[in-house]
Amino acid sequence: MKLNKGTGFALLLIAFGALMLLSKIGIHFGGLFAYIIPIALIGFGYIGVKNGKSLIGWVLIVLGAVLLLGKLSSLIGIAIAIGLIVFGFSMLRNKSA
Repeated sequence: MKLNKGTGFALLLIAFGALMLLSKIGIHFGGLFAYIIPIALIGFGYIGVKNGKSLIGWVLIVLGAVLLLGKLSSLIGIAIAIGLIVFGFSMLRNKSA
């Protein structure tokens, strides 16, 4: 199968139709799409920057990064808390030695 612009659009339509059908029978991907959309924006922005459309590319990258940062804020908070605990223990270990 040769992939060209029309084939890609057809595959996109098939994928969206399949997702709609799965949603109707009770299989939801809402939580997954909350992460896929910002990652896709970053990817499209990168492609835009590589193809010479730097303004729109950087706008998409920044928008995707801000959205992804909002989605990952709880994980970032947990990582910072663990980092502070590890740093505190290392300070105590070095001070007693």
